[in-house]
Amino acid sequence: MSTPHRKPWIIRLLLLGSAATAAFGQCSSTCAPDAKQASGAVYRVCMPQPSCFNGNLVIYAHGYVDEFQPVGIPEDQLEFPDGSSVPKLINGLGFAFATTSYSRNGLAVLEGVRDIRDLVNIYTARHGAPQGVYLVGPSEGGLVTAKSMETYPNIYAGGVAACGPVGDFRAQINYIGNFRVLLDYFFPGTIPGNPVDIPKSVINGWNTVFEPRLRQAVRNRPNAAAELIRVAGVSTLAPADIEDAIVKVAWYSVFATNDARRQLGGQPFDNIGHLYLGSSNDLLLNLFVRRVAADPAAIAAMRQYETSGMLANPLVTLHTTADPIIPYWHEWWYRWKVESSRSSGLHINIPIVRYGHCQFNSAEALISFLLVLLQVAGRPVPQTARPLSADIPVLMSAPSVAPF
Repeated sequence: MSTPHRKPWIIRLLLLGSAATAAFGQCSSTCAPDAKQASGAVYRVCMPQPSCFNGNLVIYAHGYVDEFQPVGIPEDQLEFPDGSSVPKLINGLGFAFATTSYSRNGLAVLEGVRDIRDLVNIYTARHGAPQGVYLVGPSEGGLVTAKSMETYPNIYAGGVAACGPVGDFRAQINYIGNFRVLLDYFFPGTIPGNPVDIPKSVINGWNTVFEPRLRQAVRNRPNAAAELIRVAGVSTLAPADIEDAIVKVAWYSVFATNDARRQLGGQPFDNIGHLYLGSSNDLLLNLFVRRVAADPAAIAAMRQYETSGMLANPLVTLHTTADPIIPYWHEWWYRWKVESSRSSGLHINIPIVRYGHCQFNSAEALISFLLVLLQVAGRPVPQTARPLSADIPVLMSAPSVAPF
């Protein structure tokens, strides 16, 4: 698909993309040994060869890692689904690359914001002050990126927040909680425990016992599974996605619930007064589904995790439209925030019509980053992804891009 008359900014984007593609692979990447920050976080810095270095730094904010993993850089998150290396891609474009494990796993948004700011200081002490610092991050790292951009506009020149809960953190907590109470309603007894307290036996036996049990239950009762995702608002693109979506959202309920309760100082999920719709018998569902009230301390603590939408520098948000874990509606909420704060001129959202969480390829990520660079350079670009819908597929060979 193409348009007969491309806008001047599209031509510039194509030329810049061609130059970046030519540079990638010609610049070598060398990573220094991992070291520790004062917080206990592990950090890594990778540099391009001196002849390629453009003086700028890109920091990668990683996504969620469950609390039971040792603190360390999540290597699996340093690759795109297509197998491309994130550090090599960044270094191949002439940018320095740095990342941090954060000082803890689990719910670590606030720690991520602090550790990334500290990482800028560490990099500066060893390599000199960068000309510009850019942030990129997926999932939980998307929220870390957005919060960092809003909090420290004097440090970060621009950022890409991919598939993050940037719209409403409390709504994300309730999304996972609502899913769990509905799972217990439609598939009672399949997963022991409840939506606010997960037994250690379930966590320890997830891979061997409870995930296989849940998959079998979904296969045995496909109609109940379809009702579950419809009422819970879990996004899929095809019936074949349903089992995968249920299992993946259930994983977050199992592995994130207890940690979130501890980090937030109380039980954060609340469905008192929530009306569930879309089942074969909504009256019965709303009468018998489990009801839970959030603790006031947790409600207050969650305010620290909310974005404001107040931007001083460019931010691109990238999100698959059928994301079962962090729904696309976060993008609509965040757009409303930036509009309300009169920052809309600094925000671009790129929706990718695809099922899955953070299922982006390196080309899509590159386009998002190039849009940030164009804005920082003062080049004219669209403030939503609408004008991109006809031209990005040509550049990326990805006809899944849709308008905002």
